[in-house]
Amino acid sequence: MVTSTRSAGRLMIVARPNQSASWRSNLYVLLAISVPSLGAAIGFTAMGAWPILPFAGLELLALAAALYYVNWKLQYRHVITLSEDSIRIDKGHYHPRQSWQFRRQVTGLSVIPEKHPWESPALTVHDRQQRVSVGEFLNRDDALALLELLRKEIRVDSYSATGDRHF
Repeated sequence: MVTSTRSAGRLMIVARPNQSASWRSNLYVLLAISVPSLGAAIGFTAMGAWPILPFAGLELLALAAALYYVNWKLQYRHVITLSEDSIRIDKGHYHPRQSWQFRRQVTGLSVIPEKHPWESPALTVHDRQQRVSVGEFLNRDDALALLELLRKEIRVDSYSATGDRHF
């Protein structure tokens, strides 16, 4: 999912993975699965088959951990802030873990086209010293939307199958 906000000579683009369910929805799913599972496990425990209860608890714990991990992975963001003289790229889950700063005048955008119609193009923002891939987790439509936004703001200096650039 790609969103953009323009204000006072600044453009902020936020790219994040598509998320089909919120954490609250995941908790409701976990609750809907837990009630019958624990109900059956308690019923079997009352009839003397007590080893079922710990396994049912472990199963639900594993499901909760998996749902949490997937939800955490879907909180990943790329925030690209373009001002009049600089470009800043922040990457992280809940707050920036990595940041890069570029001078706008010497920054370019490299585009490696997709090899298959289902893939998305690879986008890299770079200057002479560093390069940063952006939106690698996006689906094709979202990557094309990000490309369109970046193309309006940053010159595309490489559009090739290998991604090599020549200065």
